[in-house]
Amino acid sequence: MQTELSSRLGAEYAVFGFTPFPAVAAAISRAGGFGVLGAVRYTAPGDLARDLDWVQEHADGRPYGLDVVMPAKKVEGVTEADVEAMIPERHRQFVKDVLARFGVPELADGEASGWRITGWMEEVARGQLDVAFDYPIKLLANALGSPPADVVARAHDHGVLVAALAGSARHARKHAAAGIDVVVAQGYEAGGHTGEIASMVLTPDVVDAVAPLPVLAAGGIGSGRQIAAALALGAQGVWLGSLWLTTTEAELRSRALTEKLLAAESGDTVRSRALTGKPARQLRTAWTDAWDDPAGPGPLPMPLQGLLVADAVSRIQKYEVEPLLGTPVGQIVGRMTGERGVQAVFDDLTRGFERAVERLHRIAERGG
Repeated sequence: MQTELSSRLGAEYAVFGFTPFPAVAAAISRAGGFGVLGAVRYTAPGDLARDLDWVQEHADGRPYGLDVVMPAKKVEGVTEADVEAMIPERHRQFVKDVLARFGVPELADGEASGWRITGWMEEVARGQLDVAFDYPIKLLANALGSPPADVVARAHDHGVLVAALAGSARHARKHAAAGIDVVVAQGYEAGGHTGEIASMVLTPDVVDAVAPLPVLAAGGIGSGRQIAAALALGAQGVWLGSLWLTTTEAELRSRALTEKLLAAESGDTVRSRALTGKPARQLRTAWTDAWDDPAGPGPLPMPLQGLLVADAVSRIQKYEVEPLLGTPVGQIVGRMTGERGVQAVFDDLTRGFERAVERLHRIAERGG
């Protein structure tokens, strides 16, 4: 399960694992894949440095990367307070009403929100890069597409490949023109921010659009035979995120949320703007239903929505208010039926891949 891209990056398997958890990222790399740590939740450079220190120490010399969230255009001088001031009072009241309806307690006095994600802000994201380039990362991925041109140039100066997520062939061609090295074709089935096109259609479209650039397939992939299908479509690897949420190394810190993920079927997710303001696939909950209800005010655009709901999400998670409790996750959640270590997941992926390839060989050779 090695390709030209995985070999170039020093990974044994062409499995790229995105995760917000350092322990999972390191375990993915140790298992022979390529762990990618999500940076969006880090607001203080010291916190990111601490966790990259941990990954560096526990990856056993295997390669790893970092995923940031940066708009393609530089937007400097905009503070969090500036954005907060743009949030309408009607939306603030709507949040209060939903929380009151479900009896969600307030945070304790002086307790800060643990979900206040500001990594999309120019100053925060660039601070993350100042830290990241002090470490031997091999890949810098951007969840919002091509990062600013100076960031691409800076990464290349450090010998770091740059990857960008794309939801259409048109987006992928823009990434190629911007000097991106790897395109992640993220299909409609994926968790988090996605486009409208399913992976089976998107992957070959993107492969053809940006050839000879390498493409990673993302969305709806959680087994070895699905990896084999992605490679058959022309991808040089797969980008997996949701699958790691129920591994024993994950740090969800919520038993109730883990149980919801294990019980969920593939139809129990929804593509909603409730969390960030951009369409993102997540568990369907009373929270997503409230924001998607035409009778409500509707979600605000990114980044307003994320700041608006930050404290609410922290309260929901802390007190494990089950009807409202959710997380970004893809349709592959239906295959996440038990807690396993990352190594066990890899063992299952590699065995499944080998069986799928052997079956195709039999079909090609004997027609059966």
